[in-house]
Amino acid sequence: MAHQTTTIRTLILALSLVAGSACAREPSGALPKLKLDPSRVAVVGLSSGAYMATQAQLAYPDVFPNAAIVAGGPYGCAGGKLDVALSTCMKGAPLPDVAALVASARQRAAAGDIGPLADLAHSHVYLLHGDGDSVVAPAVAEAGAQFYRQLREATPALAGMQVVDDGARHFAHNLPVAAKGDDCDKSVSPYLGHCGFDAAGEIFSQMFGQPSGKPEVAKGELLSFDQDALRPDGADAFLASRGYLYLPPACAAGKPCGLVVALHGCKQNADAIGETFVKDAGFNRWADAYGVAVLYPQTRASFAPLNPQACWDWWGYSGTDYDTRHGVQLRWLVNAVRALGLPAKQ
Repeated sequence: MAHQTTTIRTLILALSLVAGSACAREPSGALPKLKLDPSRVAVVGLSSGAYMATQAQLAYPDVFPNAAIVAGGPYGCAGGKLDVALSTCMKGAPLPDVAALVASARQRAAAGDIGPLADLAHSHVYLLHGDGDSVVAPAVAEAGAQFYRQLREATPALAGMQVVDDGARHFAHNLPVAAKGDDCDKSVSPYLGHCGFDAAGEIFSQMFGQPSGKPEVAKGELLSFDQDALRPDGADAFLASRGYLYLPPACAAGKPCGLVVALHGCKQNADAIGETFVKDAGFNRWADAYGVAVLYPQTRASFAPLNPQACWDWWGYSGTDYDTRHGVQLRWLVNAVRALGLPAKQ
């Protein structure tokens, strides 16, 4: 029993994979309908959110043509095994077998378990990590970039896919923000490193090109909404009851609008750090400049299934199909984007 207790404690500690305006209006129960441009939709994630972003793009490339991966590894890395997630996919011991993961992704696409890879023909993929990351080893993040490059090389339809590997910057396991401080080389709550590098601005630039302006403050509205209303077929997606949406003035006025789905890391959900990630990660002011709404889904912590740090599911706690088109959290994300007005693919 003592050995079991120690093992459980070790797993709980190891599961600390993190990345990382006025109060939000109370939930209305429904997301607003926007005039979404399908080509200007991106999924962005930090740490466990980065793994989830890769899963979302591969499972539903028609919904998420663009992705920014911050401190995450290759698609399919864990293979549904927690011990592999904690070793290979975090520490790089041993390193992920990128060639095998690419072959598996191609097989899963052919079987329909993930989306048609041809839907990524014009996608943008931006991979960012710091050389001081001791949580997700830089070599694992580099394997994530290699995955996309090898997938492009192995799939003729993806010749036009743009892959940018930004791995030479100095920061720890966090999302860098524009302000400077003493936590850039630390991985401490709320996992927003004051590095003097505006990662959010770079992500928007990589996803959508250069902006028309550079706002100093966000002028839109932060809304909260009922996440339970979007459960796929009523199934529990292991999310919090409330999520957030930042709505720029242009989107609120009914103009054509892009969308960024921003996925926090473990211990970075609202229950853990309040609205810090939602307000201070840097996305909202850039959203104004680009005319892009930002959706901030929120996970919840649990011990059954074992997810005490409120991570996104990238190893299988929500079911064996967690990283496929049948995964409950991925289906929830698609429901949310559809609810915001993204038309179904014809």
